[in-house]
Amino acid sequence: MLCVVKTTLAEENNYINTMTNALRLLIVDDSKLMRDAIVNMFADDENIMIEEAADGLEALVLLDRFNPDVVTLDINMPGLDGISTLKRMMIEHPVPTVMLSSLAQEGAKITFDALRYGAVDFISKPSALADISLEDQAEEIRGRVKYAADVELSAIKYIRNETKKDEAVFDVSDSQCKQIVVMGAAEGGYGALLKIIPQLSADVDAVYLISLHIKSEFLDAFISYLNTYSQVPVKRAIHNEVLKPGCCYISSGADYMSVHNEVDVFRLHITPAPFANRRGAIDMLLFSTAEAIGDQAIGVVLSGLGEDGAEGLEEVVRVGGVAIVQDPETCFCKEMVQSALERSQIEFIEADVNIATSIKKIIY
Repeated sequence: MLCVVKTTLAEENNYINTMTNALRLLIVDDSKLMRDAIVNMFADDENIMIEEAADGLEALVLLDRFNPDVVTLDINMPGLDGISTLKRMMIEHPVPTVMLSSLAQEGAKITFDALRYGAVDFISKPSALADISLEDQAEEIRGRVKYAADVELSAIKYIRNETKKDEAVFDVSDSQCKQIVVMGAAEGGYGALLKIIPQLSADVDAVYLISLHIKSEFLDAFISYLNTYSQVPVKRAIHNEVLKPGCCYISSGADYMSVHNEVDVFRLHITPAPFANRRGAIDMLLFSTAEAIGDQAIGVVLSGLGEDGAEGLEEVVRVGGVAIVQDPETCFCKEMVQSALERSQIEFIEADVNIATSIKKIIY
């Protein structure tokens, strides 16, 4: 039986106290039809309590009254829109939030804005025109809501990155890089990297390499967005490119990116992943980096499903490099980091907002 709270405050608080283990979900959408559809997705789950808000202002009131564990938030609403509501939520009452909107498309600027302002995930509203069935869409929404509810509140943050003003930071050194920082991420990786990359320094003898399990067609949009806020120049990794200190190179999990030491330079090799669905791109990058630069390798495993990165990070540790793992409590999906923690002794276990600081301490 689905529990939807529509009572007085005293009655509601008493009822909530009797269901302390129930997940409290707040649905914010100006469409009653859509709110009903989302409520129905959870109709068979007896351990979820649901409250609804028809606009942003009502949602802000309900945050204190209902104290939800997770929020689904539409973007396009009259009055206080979803982005403005999200900003206020992150300041006044942070809650793990999934942007559930027809505007929340992968690769869209407004989606990256929402993640930067504190949302932990995004997903499009269910549609009969989508490539998968409505039931499969509902299952995905249920899963993402429950993943989001497990994110530690300390990881929910409104990131106030200013637009980069100094283009001179793109004048990077021509010297050979002395350290290589490798980061691997999958589900939840957008949000983690938006907290990390804008904090990285360009005036270093290190290079930053990132393998991100997203569809290749969305990579350029993410890179463009990062370049708006980052001091390091961010670019898509290209085959045969010589690595430049202070630069950040990103590839999608559909490619195997590896590092080769060629006498005086480190060079990237990019090849299509033979089994992209098996997710080995992060391991490949970490293994090749460990071989190319030995104890000057720094490996970072971030949020994601599966085990990609665990073996590669173990190799980084074996050759004397430094391993960093995102604190599982701050991950949208914990599997990758938990696999890494099970295989290796990890020196740094940090919330995503603190990882850039740890990297700076190591490379300076």
